[in-house]
Amino acid sequence: MSASAGATATGVAGRPWSSTTSLTASAKRIQKELAEISVDPPSNCSAGPKGDNLYEWVSTIMGPGSSPYQGGVFFLDINFPTDYPFKPPKVIFRTRIYHCNVNSNGQICLDILKDNWSPALTISKVLLSICSLLTDANPHDPLVGSIAQQYLSDRTSHDKTAAEWTRRFAQ
Repeated sequence: MSASAGATATGVAGRPWSSTTSLTASAKRIQKELAEISVDPPSNCSAGPKGDNLYEWVSTIMGPGSSPYQGGVFFLDINFPTDYPFKPPKVIFRTRIYHCNVNSNGQICLDILKDNWSPALTISKVLLSICSLLTDANPHDPLVGSIAQQYLSDRTSHDKTAAEWTRRFAQ
């Protein structure tokens, strides 16, 4: 048996996924990213498959200390398309968050999840970009205009509301 035939990546709860020639190119890429994120996760983030489906992951992001989201634990769903990495993953906040770039359905306005996607990007880089959004919102390309207006015109009030939502929904 060759070394590659017996190689495995460990998933949630230590369940292995066997690396075999029957895996699609996208599954092999996702497996590789799973192995990398398990060994070296991005700061304040974790991610891995929900169950046995390699294409459906759950992620947690810890609210950055220098933000109104500090102390919050935010859950996200990640769904990889079958043509990943040529198409971006779909990433949705499952925890409610008061943010101008995240709407009430959890959809995220982030350029690399849409038009600026590149197959060179990884889920680790996507999670780091989402963490960055929590400290540096982009009110000039909002999903929620009213929150963006408040962010620009009354940052203190915005941050107070964001911190209240964090306490209410993410702690």
